[in-house]
Amino acid sequence: MAQRTERADALRNREAVLAAADALFAASSSPHSVSMDDIAAAAGVGKGTLFRRFGDRAGLIGAVIASRLDPVREAQDAAGSSPRQRVLDLLDASLRFKIENRNLMTAAEDAGFSSPYQAEHYGWWHEVLRAALEQVPGVHNADFTAHALLAAIRADLVAHLIDDQKMTPEGLRSSLAAYIDNVLGGSSDQSGTRKDA
Repeated sequence: MAQRTERADALRNREAVLAAADALFAASSSPHSVSMDDIAAAAGVGKGTLFRRFGDRAGLIGAVIASRLDPVREAQDAAGSSPRQRVLDLLDASLRFKIENRNLMTAAEDAGFSSPYQAEHYGWWHEVLRAALEQVPGVHNADFTAHALLAAIRADLVAHLIDDQKMTPEGLRSSLAAYIDNVLGGSSDQSGTRKDA
């Protein structure tokens, strides 16, 4: 019974830490200004709990990102469009997520991840995008094309274009859609068949 109570307490602590970190990161102009001490205090746990549960700052940021991605994953898993439209939808959803969470995503790239490609969420995006690209006519190397398309929406690039270049989110989404259309070889109808073929 004691072990079950401990597990319940550990789960509550994890949820409290994620909620506190999410709120503090969202309220901050930069996640770098939020300390582990701030998060522990807001969650009502000891700092040691953070390190035992998440390992380090990078692990905590990764966990917050994963929790924010859950609704996006569920929506994309339920998508039933054509492969070509699914590629557009997946990349647009990823871009919108990065626009809305660009400070957090940029912090993730700077917080100890050796590469954004090592992050768990990158693996998921790449896999579902590669699977969709394999069904699009004319795509010869779906694995590489998925990597290349995801590189076009790296968090640091998104932050640069919006925060430094003052590109609007709508303009960035429109430019991405046009870029994807060029990569996939022109416009298509609802069935995914190229109109310019």
